[in-house]
Amino acid sequence: MSAVRTETFVGAAVVAVAAGFLLYGAQFSNVGGDTGGYGLNASFRSIEGISVGTDVRLAGVKIGTVTDVQLDPATFRATANFNVANGIELPDDSSVVISSEGLLGGNFVEILPGGSPFNFEAGDEIEDTQGSVSLISLLLKFVSGSGES
Repeated sequence: MSAVRTETFVGAAVVAVAAGFLLYGAQFSNVGGDTGGYGLNASFRSIEGISVGTDVRLAGVKIGTVTDVQLDPATFRATANFNVANGIELPDDSSVVISSEGLLGGNFVEILPGGSPFNFEAGDEIEDTQGSVSLISLLLKFVSGSGES
């Protein structure tokens, strides 16, 4: 009988620890959290490495997330919809760039603010964009170009 109680206690402790990790992970990743803010969208030639949930950053600080990614069949460009936290007003001449965290890091959407006195409104499209750069393509250009002299 004592072994059954011990196994029950250990099992309950394992379940409690697992629930704690789930709660911590949900809080850390903001799953099911407030999606407040306003939506913007941008069209890119390539959004390689960007998907729903990718960070949107301004000066290295996360200010939103990508909410949708789709292909425009008319222009063959990728459209990314993302939200920006309330209280952050972006000038309407800002640009959006797909940036990399480093050589082996992931990509994120970076907003480079402009200097216009007018700001984007919810649902506006940011027209000044720069897509992701493939490091493999750059390395291949460098390697193939270094042999020619």
